[in-house]
Amino acid sequence: MGALHSGHLELIRQSKKKTDLTIVSIFVNPIQFNNSEDLQKYPRTLNADLAILREEGVDIVFVPSEKEIYPEPVMMKFDFGSMEQVLEGRFRPGHFNGVAIVVSKLFHILKPDISFFGQKDLQQVTVIQKMVSDLSFDIKVEVVPTIRESDGLALSSRNQRLSNDGREIAPILYKALTKCKDELLSGGDWLNIKNKAIEEILSPHNIMPEYLELVETTNFTPVQNPLPGKPFAICIAAHIEQVRLIDNIIIRASHI
Repeated sequence: MGALHSGHLELIRQSKKKTDLTIVSIFVNPIQFNNSEDLQKYPRTLNADLAILREEGVDIVFVPSEKEIYPEPVMMKFDFGSMEQVLEGRFRPGHFNGVAIVVSKLFHILKPDISFFGQKDLQQVTVIQKMVSDLSFDIKVEVVPTIRESDGLALSSRNQRLSNDGREIAPILYKALTKCKDELLSGGDWLNIKNKAIEEILSPHNIMPEYLELVETTNFTPVQNPLPGKPFAICIAAHIEQVRLIDNIIIRASHI
């Protein structure tokens, strides 16, 4: 959706490494926002983005207007079952439907062989993978690990909306995730670990997360403890200075 940062550039570089032609779409998709103020405030830096893409050697940039993507109101809806009730699905009703509609439109228009997405939006990527599978898109979805600042903050276009003070606080989310992961892999009880992270790491900075959950990455069902052989993730969403940030850490079976 524009406001490009190094996380986006990593997607581009992976594409240039693995494909013959790299296309980047830039479109702030109105129907995936369940908060009109968030849509209004979403950073838009098209001229700077185009300069970056030119420097990166992108072959094609697709910048459609809203009227081109939505010549008529969309009547159909996607339903992703239980994932609509947890984490992003719960706190952003209608978000996954909006994402699935615009991504399916982009897939039909551009017809990629491989599409690259960032791990930071882990549940969203899983929804896209499910859509690709269920609708038999002949497209490989490749997930690229989250790119972080030196202090651990996951790169996000929304970071641009933070003040200097907010930017100083924001890495606390990643600190909480890593602390939870370390204690979980040391045999701790998830509920105790979660409550301790909120009380000792987040609350002193006046951060009350929308969610901090340990989930199976197949369906994002919250669980109490990871089981060997299954991939899990610890996911967090919180507001800092009214800017909503998300992050996650994946726990692979080999870690347990």
